[in-house]
Amino acid sequence: MIDKIWFITGAGRGLGHLIARDALAAGDKVVATSRTVDGIVKSLSVSDDSLLVLPLDVTDPEAASAAHDAAVDAFGRIDVLVNNAGRAQLGWFETIPDEDVRRQFEINLFGAMNVARAVLPTMRRQRSGLIVTISSVNGLVSNQGGSVYAASKFALEGWMEGLAEEIAPLGIRSLVVEPGMMRTNFLDPSTARQGSVEIADYAEVVEGFRRFISQANGAQQNYPEDLAALIVAEASSAAPARRLLFGADAHEWAGAKCQQLAAEIDASSARA
Repeated sequence: MIDKIWFITGAGRGLGHLIARDALAAGDKVVATSRTVDGIVKSLSVSDDSLLVLPLDVTDPEAASAAHDAAVDAFGRIDVLVNNAGRAQLGWFETIPDEDVRRQFEINLFGAMNVARAVLPTMRRQRSGLIVTISSVNGLVSNQGGSVYAASKFALEGWMEGLAEEIAPLGIRSLVVEPGMMRTNFLDPSTARQGSVEIADYAEVVEGFRRFISQANGAQQNYPEDLAALIVAEASSAAPARRLLFGADAHEWAGAKCQQLAAEIDASSARA
């Protein structure tokens, strides 16, 4: 079996780091990118030339193009792109300044677009490749306190759903991953942001939401190690999925959303 070349964003920690670790363990080669690259080589315990670590701010299109060029110079091709870099902007919509809303989209949506735009020409020339998009069950389901974050993930999934059809005839596959709550640092204050505008009408529910996030941080029911292993296995699957829901909570919420939509469609049809 030919080794695969992985290009992973947000590989400095969390799920992206675990995917890089498992891909290397499988005998593949990895381009691990992150805004901060300190310690990545040591933590992945690689002593040969199977790992290339590159700094990358996904919101910078020129940096994405440069990282792609460095990856191809080193390994000759890119077989799997994992668009994993992301951030959670939480809070009630009116409490989130416009610049923070835009920053959420710059990272979660336009950042993924920047990297895909850089990598796709290589995959088209190869007539092969897999784009793995790390979304969230919040790309299907939105709720209070997560409207802006979910909006970025809804947009991410809408883009990838259409792009997947555009690139499939060229031999390029797509996998959208929708985890539930995972035990990573995603809810940590260093990653997740809360709204900063104080509005009295929301004060009580916002305070309750912040307590919930604080208590949930580090106690989530799903383990990223399990998801990383699934993604690495899926990249070699002979019958690959196009969508991967991960976690009992994700299946429960997505199932409830499907039932809600079906009921609303039926009700709308009855009125037509």
